[in-house]
Amino acid sequence: MRILVVASDRMEFPGILAQAKATSEVKTSLRWARAANVRGNEMLLAANGVGVSRAAAAVDQALQVFPAEAVVSTGFCGALRKEISVADLVVASAVMGGGKQHATWPLANPRMGGASVHRGVVSTVDHVVQTAEEKGRLAAEGATAVEMEAAGVAERASAHGLPFSCVKAVTDLASETLVNDYNRALREDGYFDTIILLRGTLRHPLVRIRELLRLRERCVQAAGTLGEFFADLRF
Repeated sequence: MRILVVASDRMEFPGILAQAKATSEVKTSLRWARAANVRGNEMLLAANGVGVSRAAAAVDQALQVFPAEAVVSTGFCGALRKEISVADLVVASAVMGGGKQHATWPLANPRMGGASVHRGVVSTVDHVVQTAEEKGRLAAEGATAVEMEAAGVAERASAHGLPFSCVKAVTDLASETLVNDYNRALREDGYFDTIILLRGTLRHPLVRIRELLRLRERCVQAAGTLGEFFADLRF
């Protein structure tokens, strides 16, 4: 099957690439794109920056060069329920963003390799949710996880008449408040400015640097879990 897989950053794809039998660079206007054969599925992996508009543009641009039969929004997310752990997977039953809910097409085989899979509503917002208090408010609205792109992918997949799914891997917990200001470091091009983040660590460096190192480790774990999932992906 030909599957378009959209994330915000290439760092969300190493686990999938590790499962690929063959990969190749794809020339597009996207910030990053790779073709990959993963267990018989032909995939185009696309990353175009953080945010709904960039994710939506990624779908439109990718479909110009890749005749996908299905579209998946993937990458990292924040947990909104206390029972969800780091690197757990959230498979969306719906994607909620901008006051709208987009139906999702469920995956035929959502459990594999011992990975913990949670089903629920994925909330798409326009900023990094940094406090446990805001996560609690989103959970009270019925969401299971929060991220910044899936609604854009869902809308464009629907516009193109393609089946859509969303699977995200958790990098921060419902009970956690982040100490670094990731929103301040988010540039207009949809990528995080490492220099701004590092400058921010000058205040309370032990706590802030420890969080950055922990987040890096969690991203590696989460990417690996996504790779296991996509290795057994079936619609």
